[in-house]
Amino acid sequence: MQATDLYSSVRDDFTAVDAAIIEHLSSQVPLVEKIGQYIIESGGKRLRPLLVLLAARACGYQQDQHITLAAVVEFIHTATLLHDDVVDTSDLRRGKPTANNKWGNSSSVLVGDFLYSRAFQMLVSIGQVDVMDTLSNATNVIAEGEVLQLLNAKNPDVSEADYLHVILGKTAMLFEAASHTGAQLAKANTEQADALRRFGRHLGIAFQLIDDLMDYAGDQATMGKNVGDDLAEGKPTLPLIHAMAHATDDERKLIRKAIRQGSCEHISEIQSILSRCGSLNYTHARACQETQDALTCLESLNDSPYKTSLADLCTLALTRQN
Repeated sequence: MQATDLYSSVRDDFTAVDAAIIEHLSSQVPLVEKIGQYIIESGGKRLRPLLVLLAARACGYQQDQHITLAAVVEFIHTATLLHDDVVDTSDLRRGKPTANNKWGNSSSVLVGDFLYSRAFQMLVSIGQVDVMDTLSNATNVIAEGEVLQLLNAKNPDVSEADYLHVILGKTAMLFEAASHTGAQLAKANTEQADALRRFGRHLGIAFQLIDDLMDYAGDQATMGKNVGDDLAEGKPTLPLIHAMAHATDDERKLIRKAIRQGSCEHISEIQSILSRCGSLNYTHARACQETQDALTCLESLNDSPYKTSLADLCTLALTRQN
């Protein structure tokens, strides 16, 4: 299964989403358009808007407001990327300089704010209260997740439960909201809407787990970001948490020191510890379980090309390299 196959069942819809994104990036301030277009056109898979389209179509939706909804979700995601890169002082994303690297922190934050406000202008135009309620709540949870991650930075005592709470907010929540609002827009029954909500949550957790694994097992050219970025930011992700529970005292001290200092000085040694402790395998196994749980959620849907593409997203979550 190739990533391009995922889009085949909604290819025309996806083209329409691209057009809607370009249309709604319009601003009287040229820098807003320039930065917005730069980040949106920087090579992302646009999986969250894809979830909206697939979920809506899988529930029998035949109108066109899912196009606007998918663009809304992409704008919210893009706004979070702009803000995240400022907070994390990142200089590389998807193999290209980050917006804050090119235009500065102030411009990136303010354009992120513009994208949030434009997203909610578009959301109001859809005029469906349950959809607005889900996305407004999700945006709030995402912000809380980012603050919680900031509070946990450089803290080697973060537990696995604490870590999962963070990624549920900062990553999985928008996946969940995307698939859930797609079903809500289609007026799906309660069982199907809740199944698609849970599907998005499990899929989002799996994506973040693999992302955190790749930070120690990938390479810069493939990932489009620097290896060890999480460690450099002092993020206690699942591979490190697992390793600290299974490493020797000296190894544990080394990892704890690296987290506290936010240092990649001993990245090669830490990668060896993760390998020896089976921490990368453990993280991958947790991701596999999440995708299995996601697939179970699809059982209440009628068979269709859209359901097949949703299932294929689980395969992509586990096999992706960027």
